[in-house]
Amino acid sequence: MADTTNPLISDRDVDFLLYEVLGVERLCALPYFADHSRETFTLFLDSVRRFARDVLFPTYRPVDEEPAKFVDGRIKAHPVLHKVVPRMVDLGVLSATRPVDVGGQQMPMTVSALANAYLMAANLSASGYLWLTTGAAHLIEAFGDDWVKQEFMARMYSGEYTGTMALTEPGAGSSLADVRTKATPTADGHYLIEGAKIFISGGDHDMADNVVHMTLARIEGAPAGIKGVSLFAVPRMRPEGDALVFNDVNTAGAVHKIGWRGLPSLVLNYGESGDCRGWLVGEPHKGISYMFQMMNEARIMVGFNGASTAAVAYQESLNYARTRPQGRPLRAKDPTTAQVPIIEHADVRRMLLRQKAIVEGAFSLLATTSMYADLAAHEEDEAGRKRAFLLVDLLTPVAKSFPAEWGFESNTLAVQIHGGYGYTSEYLPEAWMRDQKLNSIHEGTTGIQSMDLLGRKVVAAQGAAMQALKEEVQAACDRARSAGVDEAWSKQLEAAFDGIASLTMTLAGIGMQGEPERMMRHSVHYLQLFSIFVVGWQWLLQAAVSAEARAAGKGDDAFYAGKLKAAQYWFATEVPRIAQLAALVRSEDDSYDSMQDDWF
Repeated sequence: MADTTNPLISDRDVDFLLYEVLGVERLCALPYFADHSRETFTLFLDSVRRFARDVLFPTYRPVDEEPAKFVDGRIKAHPVLHKVVPRMVDLGVLSATRPVDVGGQQMPMTVSALANAYLMAANLSASGYLWLTTGAAHLIEAFGDDWVKQEFMARMYSGEYTGTMALTEPGAGSSLADVRTKATPTADGHYLIEGAKIFISGGDHDMADNVVHMTLARIEGAPAGIKGVSLFAVPRMRPEGDALVFNDVNTAGAVHKIGWRGLPSLVLNYGESGDCRGWLVGEPHKGISYMFQMMNEARIMVGFNGASTAAVAYQESLNYARTRPQGRPLRAKDPTTAQVPIIEHADVRRMLLRQKAIVEGAFSLLATTSMYADLAAHEEDEAGRKRAFLLVDLLTPVAKSFPAEWGFESNTLAVQIHGGYGYTSEYLPEAWMRDQKLNSIHEGTTGIQSMDLLGRKVVAAQGAAMQALKEEVQAACDRARSAGVDEAWSKQLEAAFDGIASLTMTLAGIGMQGEPERMMRHSVHYLQLFSIFVVGWQWLLQAAVSAEARAAGKGDDAFYAGKLKAAQYWFATEVPRIAQLAALVRSEDDSYDSMQDDWF
């Protein structure tokens, strides 16, 4: 049974991050955001919050219980989505961050993404149609020609069309170098597309006139590997005059998923009749570099999905623990006394505090990463833009994977707190746990994120990204000391960074010696320790702001006390694991690397 009073996400925490930790109003001093203020941010957030709670959240259970259907070669979305998806478009979330001249509001990503998090928490399948469309339209905005922008981008930003990213192929999986879909040029300016794609989220439905697939394919004669892949806009229905004509994009079937049931995942066949037309976006053979724009945006959005899915379950467990009577305190001797709410039991508080530390640590990391993204795109000073870009690039693999991996643990704790009820479909925690698992898989598995972090991001620009991170962390440590936060926490974080920097140099040296497999052997463990570290940085920063607020007598003491206690928990239970994981990586244990097939 869902609690209809579930707030989805704590408004107080979102406001704390935006206005007390990040000071997001400072973005309004930049020309791109000059028309905004705290008042416009609040109006936008409040409208999205109300819609998410009052309209969208009640649709979650029916959509989960009745997935989209494959009928006569087409996908039929749940009827309730026909009503709520257009209303989400009316909220302005589709193009909120985009320029005014393409129909956007020039809203900071920092604000827009946190607003979207409420929609994700309410019904992540429904919200998925929107952020996929935004990412696809942004690709066309950035790299498409005028005709493609006019025919597709404008209609996508308005909600008339939806969009997808069509990368994965049967047999190729995450290996984009092995894309086989063909593109044959014609004298008419378009290309004929032939091939198959799989796991295409939202690739077909009956809620819009058209779906535009941002598709990776090889132009005939293109070089092998990554360098031979181009990007095409391939609509399901192509424009011919004033009409839309079927474009030979065929839905071959739906993939049956354990979660995200309202957003269908499909197998698509292009060109079964030889008449699938696609339009080149950007230059030939540069499709992978273009697509990384959408993939990196999507990875941060997946992080928000993970944090939101963990958050709504945390709010549900918290309410359940406060209202579910069971047992008595250990010191109670009289069995006839009233039972106490289970939040009075220490182990339940342990689980709740761990959920809180994960959820609020994840949102802090994601909001910070979004702020860097806003600065990277719109900071007036070129050096400032470059520094912000290095930071957002470095943090993206963590911002994607931490909320998914630790968020899944948080979701399992929500099931545990509900006890036997949590294991039933009558209560929602099991559904959110199913949803959460996908976040560690799509848009690059955790293993892929770990290789991206260790193989590319931490060594980028001769270590400039890590130097920028060190400066940010040191600033947080200095602020925490000035605020009177426990000195040991700053020392832990400083020592952890020094250890990570040394470990990174050792691993980079191994790679430079021509042993990349040995360098990457423990990349997932490296990602884990790096994630603990950057979330520790976020918790130290939150602790400093909370200590300052208490010292200034701002009130809301319980909120700030909760922040300090969650920070204490992270530094007591998680940060010490960094050294253990670093020792494992340094040990070069090869147990699974040297394991042979027939030994399993």
